[in-house]
Amino acid sequence: MRILILGAGKMGSFFSDLLSFSHEVAVYDPDPKRLRFSFNALRFASLDEVDGFQPELVINAATVKYTLDAFRAVLPHLPQGCILSDIASVKNGLPEFYATCGHPFVSTHPMFGPTFASLSNLANENAIIITEGDHLGRVFFKDLYNSLGLHIEEYTFREHDRTIAYSLSIPFASTLVFASVMKHQDAPGTTFKRHMAIARGLMSEDDFLLSEIMFNPDTPEQLDKITARLEELKAIVAARDSDAMKNYLATVRDNLK
Repeated sequence: MRILILGAGKMGSFFSDLLSFSHEVAVYDPDPKRLRFSFNALRFASLDEVDGFQPELVINAATVKYTLDAFRAVLPHLPQGCILSDIASVKNGLPEFYATCGHPFVSTHPMFGPTFASLSNLANENAIIITEGDHLGRVFFKDLYNSLGLHIEEYTFREHDRTIAYSLSIPFASTLVFASVMKHQDAPGTTFKRHMAIARGLMSEDDFLLSEIMFNPDTPEQLDKITARLEELKAIVAARDSDAMKNYLATVRDNLK
């Protein structure tokens, strides 16, 4: 299959390396310097080069801020029937775009990223495939993710957004709050250092991505749950209520099972 990858960042390079030995792969990035390390793939710095390539599948690996712009820019250069795909963690605007783009599509979300995951060992990671998409496209990504040993869940766009509000918004919010009140420690404990490592990794992400995940319409409900439990813990600590603390900790341990 002829596959065009939009964006030569970490995830674009990951998919290029992954697919280039089984498929004919081309990578497009408007910044030629980002193409220097694309191996075993055609390198396009101009969309005009896409015309002759005639891709059968496009994998949009542009950052969330530019996902829709990248699609709109490449559309005039694609043959009819070319399948569009995205791997975006935020799907805002994508269902509406796909409904009018005139191409079959498949939307997935690899639930791992280059900041925390080891891209060479993904056996314990997850991926979501959106059910509202082209059958052949979904089969392609299901086979690909199975080959990596990923656990796969299939959700609608709406179910995906609800899941992301829980699985990303809660840890993101908790980490942001931790980092917003932290102070330098000359002799930090192990737990503190681990939290700091997570916070630094999170803050290395793009501001737009962090904002869009937090702006998920389902995030406020999750934040309400965090603040309610925090208020409960605050009251227990203020009262030095050992029985209540024991019950609180028991609930936390149950949640971790």
